[in-house]
Amino acid sequence: MSNLRHIICVILLLFLLNSGQILCHTKGIRPRKPIMGKKLLPINVTQTQLSEQQFMKWVKFVGSLRHTLFSAAWNKILPAFTIIVSKNKADGGFTSIQDAIDSLPFINLVRVEIKVKAGVYTEKVNIPPLKSFISIEGAGADKTIVQWGDTAKTIGARGQPMGTFNSATFAVNSLYFIAKNITFKNTTPPPKPGAVGKQAVAFRISGDTAAFLGCRFLGAQDTLYDHLGRHYYKDCYIEGSVDFIFGNALSLYEGCHVHAIAQNYGALTAQGRTSLLEDTGFSFVNCKVTGSGALYLGRAWGTFSRVVFAYTYMDNIIIPKGWYNWGDPNREMTVFYGQYKCTGPGASFAGRVSWSRELTDEEAKPFISLSFIDGLEWIKF
Repeated sequence: MSNLRHIICVILLLFLLNSGQILCHTKGIRPRKPIMGKKLLPINVTQTQLSEQQFMKWVKFVGSLRHTLFSAAWNKILPAFTIIVSKNKADGGFTSIQDAIDSLPFINLVRVEIKVKAGVYTEKVNIPPLKSFISIEGAGADKTIVQWGDTAKTIGARGQPMGTFNSATFAVNSLYFIAKNITFKNTTPPPKPGAVGKQAVAFRISGDTAAFLGCRFLGAQDTLYDHLGRHYYKDCYIEGSVDFIFGNALSLYEGCHVHAIAQNYGALTAQGRTSLLEDTGFSFVNCKVTGSGALYLGRAWGTFSRVVFAYTYMDNIIIPKGWYNWGDPNREMTVFYGQYKCTGPGASFAGRVSWSRELTDEEAKPFISLSFIDGLEWIKF
């Protein structure tokens, strides 16, 4: 009897393993146009044959990886396959970004490249925690736009306001995400001063090791929710009014253009570090700050909030004091707000609050390179 049980268990295990492999790694795969020199499959290839071929490609790719303690696995960098998203069904891919993401296995372990053709995609997108190694690449940030219009007051599926966290047009909860040349937009207009519940996130990143190249983030209050993890923003454009870069991530913004659309007063950052033990903070290097209204460089959302601006041009919209303590004088003793060799009419340190600092070369050094976010270990464009 025990032998019979063992045989049944083995058969069930083999069945589950085989069915899991086929279902996980072939869902949503379909014939398409060649990408970057890849050959088209013959027209008469059946869906089953295509699935088998695609799965064997995946097996070969994974089998070629060399994981060590001393170097990054190639599944973090090289795409195993490419998915097309297009407004035109004739292009042979998906017509929505969320559908493309849903086609991936529940647990994704190889780099998948999702190429999004030019167009305005009016949809709310969410990448769950176990779908890692996803790259989203648009056809140009001015040509490829993902947009939606939820706010913190929008009523969700359970009949309750969804809150700031769930208001995001595009939300990423997984590791090793990359976005290139695409716009993420919340269409909610700038709120009137004192308005409640108008937080409207364009993009939320809640996963570690994410990189953004040539992207645009458009919104008003709470545009970019830089929530958790280590993140790198290179040559991006970020637009908003109040706290439009906020969260408790460890992030480096390099060569970015930050543009305020505040009607009266606004704030560029609201960094949420809550403990001296947390290694989080925002660093802006070689950036540009322009726009309208009167703008604080940051508000002390977290008791130990940490933000640095280095080699950054600041327009005359910056309030001379520079920083706001969130109405709590005790935070003035625990925050870390610094400037280093900034330029422009708004960069003068003379009028800054006494609890901010003008950094020396030695003090600025940890904040102005990829080492700030351990970037040399995981950033590979």
